[in-house]
Amino acid sequence: MDKDYSLADDASKSPFQLALERFLKNKLAVAGLIVLLLIVIAVIFAPLLTDHDPRKGDLMLVERPPSSEHILGTDSSGRDNFARLLYGGRVSLLVGFSAMLFTLIIGVVTGALAGFYGGKIDGLIMRAADLMLALPFLVLALTIMALLEKITIGIFVTVIALTSWPTLTRIVRGTFLSLREQEFILGARAIGAGDLRIIFRHFIPNAIGPIIVNATLMMATMIIAESALSFIGFGIPQPAPTWGNMISEAQNIRILRDHPEAWAPPGLGIFLTVLSINFIGDGLRDAFDPKSGQR
Repeated sequence: MDKDYSLADDASKSPFQLALERFLKNKLAVAGLIVLLLIVIAVIFAPLLTDHDPRKGDLMLVERPPSSEHILGTDSSGRDNFARLLYGGRVSLLVGFSAMLFTLIIGVVTGALAGFYGGKIDGLIMRAADLMLALPFLVLALTIMALLEKITIGIFVTVIALTSWPTLTRIVRGTFLSLREQEFILGARAIGAGDLRIIFRHFIPNAIGPIIVNATLMMATMIIAESALSFIGFGIPQPAPTWGNMISEAQNIRILRDHPEAWAPPGLGIFLTVLSINFIGDGLRDAFDPKSGQR
């Protein structure tokens, strides 16, 4: 009898309510969400946590050790490391989220067009995606960055998004192809529903699970890409702080050995953020597709 009541309760709930319940039962995913929220709150309220300007250096304060005035000491230009950690996290998260959102738009639109219409449109989009996938993502992004005279956050986000959309396009296309011959889609066509109505009322809601999961994991990839490119000097330029260009201080063997407070905190910030996002992504995957967790 209890089992019957449980099945009845599940039948009365929407797919998103069931997914939320499954997500909240995943302890690692919930822990990742809490850690990520704490990081986001810290970087948003950075002005309340430090009075120092992350861009302003003081040659009289170069490479000072941690103190009550400078919690994490200062860098090789006399800038406060704690302020740069907080404001750098703001930039890194903004770049990661913006690049993910831009990539999401491109990937969903191109994947939807390819999967829904098929034929020549599908062939054209897939050949473009295959061409992009044939080139290593970071190498392609690095080449474009090297050709640009000035790199801003907007340009950086655009380059990252334009070089990373094919994977999501293929996922969305595959989902649309699997739905295209379903009875409810054929029924919608039979009653005269237009293409846009079918896409937004039937295709997108049924594909939202894979899209959300991949968007979440993509954000972690974008943060790592920003950090890697900034580390080698092809990301957001100084004096704008990012976790990536803070870690670039470690290229100096003396700082790497004697001043871990300059590069270890941003490295830990990247590690915790990416790990949290991956836990959240895994939790969302299991929430939208319970069978994936069983496998």
